[in-house]
Amino acid sequence: MSKENRKENHFLTPARLALTILVLSLVAVVGASSCNSTDEIVKPGPVSINPAKPAPAAPAALVTLPAAVLDAELQSISKQRIKLSDYAGKVLVVNLWATWCGPCRMEIPELVKLHKEYRAKGLVVVGLSTENPEASEEGVRRFARDYKMDYPVGWVTQDVAIALMQGRDAIPQSFVISRDGRILKRFVGFSATSTPQQLKDVIEEALKG
Repeated sequence: MSKENRKENHFLTPARLALTILVLSLVAVVGASSCNSTDEIVKPGPVSINPAKPAPAAPAALVTLPAAVLDAELQSISKQRIKLSDYAGKVLVVNLWATWCGPCRMEIPELVKLHKEYRAKGLVVVGLSTENPEASEEGVRRFARDYKMDYPVGWVTQDVAIALMQGRDAIPQSFVISRDGRILKRFVGFSATSTPQQLKDVIEEALKG
């Protein structure tokens, strides 16, 4: 065996190959902290972005939910309508998600835990899918059952989604809203190492108010 071949074989040892695969896997996991709302191919939904249309200038950050968002009647999996204004006086977490979004699937169990832990103290979580309600009705209902989503679940309309997302169409997005209607924190994407604790901290602080 030549000296050059021996060097090549030494470089590609099983241990180094395994380490390379591990590093690439971690990069993939870290990079998948959010999904683009247009990632759902050939599944038109209420949130649709025209790639040919120039992106608008970034608006000022929302301080409170607009009346058009609070009073919008949103379809739910229970067939009853969801109105965010019905939860005035509660600490509210509004979560925009989709069944096909990997980071959403990671975040929702954390939201379920938080809702169970704090609902007696005044927390309400509302999960709003960005998918087409007609095409995804069975899938969203099955997903909510499988993930034991015991809080209100429904679909966001295009107008409400645009008002909330403000040009950032990545999901999941979660808004923590105080009892008096102020947006305390907006989370875009999900990190398994930081988001759950950050959500919990903001919710606990809001519940003190």
